[in-house]
Amino acid sequence: MSFGASGIGSHPGEDHLEALRTVFGELPGLPYLPELPGRGVGADMVGRTASLLVDLPVEVQPSGWRLASRPGRDHRRAVDHLARDLDGLEEVAEGYAGPLKLQVCGPWTLAAAIELRHGDKMLSDPGAVRDLTDSLAQGVADHVASVRRRVPGVIEIVLQLDEPGLPGVLAGTVPTASGFGRLAAVEEWRVEQSLRLFPGAVVHCCAPRVPIALLRRAGVRAVSLDASLLSRRDEDPIGEAVEAGVDFFLGVVPGVDTRLPDLKVIAKPAVELWERLGFAAEELQNRVVLTPACGLAGASPAYARLALSKLRETARALQAG
Repeated sequence: MSFGASGIGSHPGEDHLEALRTVFGELPGLPYLPELPGRGVGADMVGRTASLLVDLPVEVQPSGWRLASRPGRDHRRAVDHLARDLDGLEEVAEGYAGPLKLQVCGPWTLAAAIELRHGDKMLSDPGAVRDLTDSLAQGVADHVASVRRRVPGVIEIVLQLDEPGLPGVLAGTVPTASGFGRLAAVEEWRVEQSLRLFPGAVVHCCAPRVPIALLRRAGVRAVSLDASLLSRRDEDPIGEAVEAGVDFFLGVVPGVDTRLPDLKVIAKPAVELWERLGFAAEELQNRVVLTPACGLAGASPAYARLALSKLRETARALQAG
């Protein structure tokens, strides 16, 4: 893996064509299909991914997303947002040849967010979680096939599962639908088993306590995390994961507007981590991808473009030695 730099997924604003042009212009090594949650219902992480589910329509209730008996207005809105994004991708990526990253909400964060039709969140029902995971796996496969048809120059699809809720799922801190209780912690083997339905995925989690060892055992391709949240206790699991062939997407610039430092300061968290782990410096460029700490939806369009540009320049400086 030698992509250099990439993004997490979300972008500010409502102009999907402009976001696509920014991504393909600034990140030629690993561009991605950006998400614009600012457009409203159905463009958010949960609604966008729910639009891919097979035979599990959803709708918005005052408490959030809930399973529905049939596809309705909210479901169609999410499908329409994604369809426009894919039309834009086909236009902007015309003639492109290279890898492409696609992001979807992972099954555990999804299960912690979507409620059953008559009951608590899907996470409360192991059978419902299994159905959700199977539906998502099929929907993602269909989505990947659609992208390949639209952009025939794509030589590789990198699938990213967004799992910011996973640490809470494992710790038993996800609130019930009523908000007065907490759902039971999920056993690690269940999470491992579900993630194996998405072979070769990158799992992104910008929350503290990323379960790196679990993700390694699940056979993920790479782990994407916020480098500023790492502590020394994370270094042994990271080292074991690298030795097992797992790569890392390291978030090294903030996802919101700030004054960005020079390239050496941006690269510092990745370089110093690699040195502490004792791996060969020349392997850093092949095993680490530089990204923002999290999505860019809360940034300004100008900052989003600058942040991606700085990441690309930093990655090239690392490759040049």
